Amino acid sequence: MKLLLLLLCLGLTLVCGHEEEASFERGNVDVDKLNGDWFSIVMASDKREKIEENGSMRVFVQHIDVLENSLGFKFRIKVNGKCRELYLVAYKTPKDGEYFVEYDGGNTFNILKTDYDRYVMFHLVNFKDGETFQLMNLFGRTKDLSSDIKEKFAKLCVAHGITRENIIDVTKTNRCLQAQG
Repeated sequence: MKLLLLLLCLGLTLVCGHEEEASFERGNVDVDKLNGDWFSIVMASDKREKIEENGSMRVFVQHIDVLENSLGFKFRIKVNGKCRELYLVAYKTPKDGEYFVEYDGGNTFNILKTDYDRYVMFHLVNFKDGETFQLMNLFGRTKDLSSDIKEKFAKLCVAHGITRENIIDVTKTNRCLQAQG
């Protein structure tokens, strides 16, 4: 009898946990909790050259502003060897949890996972001149994150068709933490 009760409790716990994750994937994200400072930790793409040194999508997040029906992103990017500031506003689309931003083509993205206090994972699809590619980002509230969170992100990348060879940990690179004149 005790074993049956234990198995029933375990089953209910798994079902409840699955439901919470499923509702999150439908866009049930409290974006207000994303407001504040962030750091780029890991980036991935099925078009690796976009996130390598001098790639157009090798941008380093500094801050996320929650605006009315949009998100503002303060980034730094290296241009001609110098770090420059970039501010982009992404607008909500009619799809639940999806945003659109114009940068190096059109981009739609959504938030895949977050715990608000430590990390957020984004999935983006870029479309330009009839071609598309995926980009995924892991941002942290601190300059680095645990290997467990990075591995969770890597598995999510693989599930979206991005190979591990196309995942770049940027915690030990120049993330343009200071803008240059």
